[in-house]
Amino acid sequence: MKKIAVFLDRDGTINEEMGYINHPSRFLLLPRTAAAIKRLNDAGVKVVVVTNQSGAARGYFPASLVAEVHDRLRQLLAGEGAHVDGIYTCLHGPQEGCACRKPQPGLILQAAQELDIDLSRSYVVGDRYKDIQTGAQAGVKGILVLTGYGRGEYEHFGRTWEVQPAYIAKDLLEAAGWIIEGLRK
Repeated sequence: MKKIAVFLDRDGTINEEMGYINHPSRFLLLPRTAAAIKRLNDAGVKVVVVTNQSGAARGYFPASLVAEVHDRLRQLLAGEGAHVDGIYTCLHGPQEGCACRKPQPGLILQAAQELDIDLSRSYVVGDRYKDIQTGAQAGVKGILVLTGYGRGEYEHFGRTWEVQPAYIAKDLLEAAGWIIEGLRK
């Protein structure tokens, strides 16, 4: 039986939004992030990070730094008893026209195939409209968090969005609670 997954945007959803993270020491989890991911882990939901990281393509840092930052993410989560089941990254620049750069659904589709995920029962959580668009294109429900860019994007532009989030949460822990509650129904 295919699994349910929650696809998480990285910057502004999992960790503090601070522009390009050019050193692992700048990667700081948002409060309640590890607890949110642990709740999803405990509920048997796969947790998959899907992230655009064009800084490498732009020459701001080497591509190897992205892997170092993701190692730090895994270490921080493990210290709190949580884990992610996969991390899928687009290292292309915005002008490259790839199928993996959000809002294109390539990262989610790749993860779904490799991790045996049922997209029709899965979710994407992010702090940008492009995360909600990505989810819609992949056939998953989108949840907007008001961390990172979320509050500003929603307050200034939300009523103009063609695709509306299924839920708006103050942070990842609230989003995880809403998802888990829905699984019980």
